[in-house]
Amino acid sequence: MTPELVRRMSAPVPRYTSYPTAPHFSPKVGPVEFSEGLRNLSPSQALSLYVHIPFCAQLCWYCGCNTKATRNSDTIETYLQHLLTEILMVAAVVPGARPLGHIHWGGGSPNSLSADQIRRLAETLHTSFAMGADTEFAVEIDPRWLDQDQIKAFAAAGVNRASVGVQDFNPQVQSAINRVQSVEMTERAVNGMREAGVKGVNIDLVYGLPHQTEESVANTIEEVIRLAPDRIALFGYAHLPSRAKHQSMIDETTLPGTMERYRQSRRAEHLLIEAGYVTVGLDHFARPDDALASGEIKRNFQGYTTDKADALIGVGASSISQLPTGYYQNAVPRADYERRVSDTGLATVRGILLSDDDKMRASVIERLMCEFEFSKSSLRSVFGDLAKPVIDKAEELVAADEEGLVERTADGFRVTELGQPFVRAIASCFDAYLGKGNSTFSAGV
Repeated sequence: MTPELVRRMSAPVPRYTSYPTAPHFSPKVGPVEFSEGLRNLSPSQALSLYVHIPFCAQLCWYCGCNTKATRNSDTIETYLQHLLTEILMVAAVVPGARPLGHIHWGGGSPNSLSADQIRRLAETLHTSFAMGADTEFAVEIDPRWLDQDQIKAFAAAGVNRASVGVQDFNPQVQSAINRVQSVEMTERAVNGMREAGVKGVNIDLVYGLPHQTEESVANTIEEVIRLAPDRIALFGYAHLPSRAKHQSMIDETTLPGTMERYRQSRRAEHLLIEAGYVTVGLDHFARPDDALASGEIKRNFQGYTTDKADALIGVGASSISQLPTGYYQNAVPRADYERRVSDTGLATVRGILLSDDDKMRASVIERLMCEFEFSKSSLRSVFGDLAKPVIDKAEELVAADEEGLVERTADGFRVTELGQPFVRAIASCFDAYLGKGNSTFSAGV
């Protein structure tokens, strides 16, 4: 792989956890449109739910999430009260049985909630939606602040998958990102969740962090393999201090260059495959017997998922709902979110209603991100003549390709094994919104 090609394909592009992407949401879409989208859901339609907890006990300097560092119990309790109100309001609008296939608590750190708060939040969800034995219930965990009472509360709530944040185990890297977390601390959290009955464990890693090298990444991977998680997410660090001000605490001169980032990601992938993990899409790995490795996958705001529901409801500050009619985002600042919930029960401030062209391009980009290919006949059967510009673009890309990154198939378009690390850049060629506005994105590799 030549440095020139890697640099060219590493130009900033969206991560494509949605299409259209969030920078193109409009304030013209608000709670009225969101309510209408909820009411239009089928009464028996399977749903997914995302719950955002925007608090951490300590802010990590690499983080790009919508979160605030606080240990003030009153602040957290006030937010929880508004969150419970929003959940009840949303549930009242959704018609029918409201069955949940997947639940995901993210943040921030959901274990910034006390054990009692975890129980109250879970009880409200159980009374507001239909949850069964097959519901996947995942929660993100920060091992540094996890105690035994919280573990018991999560397990009692029905949590059956824990996503454990690690990022990197190298002490110099941890110091540079303000996240000091030992292997032993992480292992206690993993073992504690498993002993409580939470069988599924994911571990989140990041490459491209300050002071990281191929060797330090490899050492972290070896420790993670020893912990034997079911799934591993390996994200490239997105250094965007203009958007996440606390990232300015990171010394940019210590960040690895483009080729070093690329080598780190390839080394990690090689080690994980060697250890028996299966690659899933761009940056996820799973054990061969895990559902993520053996079935059809989709991509949403939490990354790759087995969730088949086509309606994802987001509650909490900054959360985004993905409905058949469009995307709807809540107010990001906590105070604004709480005020809007107090006023109307809903906190939607912007979004986008999907056109047929949006849906068609979203389908293509998701298939590329998940399977690295799409079928022309399938696209035509669903979208008819609307598919022609995308199919023409695919033909143009194949004709112009000199490096062997893409190719024709008997019925469509495929990203080759050589091109797969650059699938975000390739998918961006089908993005009709890219280049419109002043959006900033992370490096493509």
